[in-house]
Amino acid sequence: MKKTNVNNVTAGKPKVGGAVYCASLGTALPTDAKAALADDYKCLGYISSDGVTNSNSPDSDKVKAWGGDVVLETSKGKEDTLKFKMIEYLNVEVLKFVYGEDNVKVSEAGAITVVANSTDTEAHVIVVDMVARGGKAVRFIAPSAKITKLEDIQYKDDDAVGYEVEMNCQPCNTYDSVFTEDNNATHVVYID
Repeated sequence: MKKTNVNNVTAGKPKVGGAVYCASLGTALPTDAKAALADDYKCLGYISSDGVTNSNSPDSDKVKAWGGDVVLETSKGKEDTLKFKMIEYLNVEVLKFVYGEDNVKVSEAGAITVVANSTDTEAHVIVVDMVARGGKAVRFIAPSAKITKLEDIQYKDDDAVGYEVEMNCQPCNTYDSVFTEDNNATHVVYID
């Protein structure tokens, strides 16, 4: 008989020094929860206190028989999304992530110019590093995630200006790792 264990209950705390990272599509993926990330991974700075939300719920239609009994459920897919708000408004890596590399320019003096346009955003590798109860490392990896929604940006004096994004995690079987054609994985989680 299995027993409950309070030590298995945890919160999702961000890793000190940065928790959400992005890299260009095709960048080598980490293969565990603890290994240092390559320099290609750029930190997206502080994330709002809402943290990171992963929605990974199946969508289905229910077929009812005469009389109301559900007799069949048909799958309509399983969307995998990430949602978080980056609150380092002045972070150049955040700006490039949101607007695209070519739409953010930094002068030699450090002045930043951001161009908003209809250019399609590129997919990225996303890594979220967390610390669970007892100091256990937890690493969420999406090998191909693309911004599908950018919430309204509010400029007001009682809250941090930030970029709240929703991203679609897509299957990516181009890596020689846990992401294969057989499993069509959209993300993986490693726990130390």
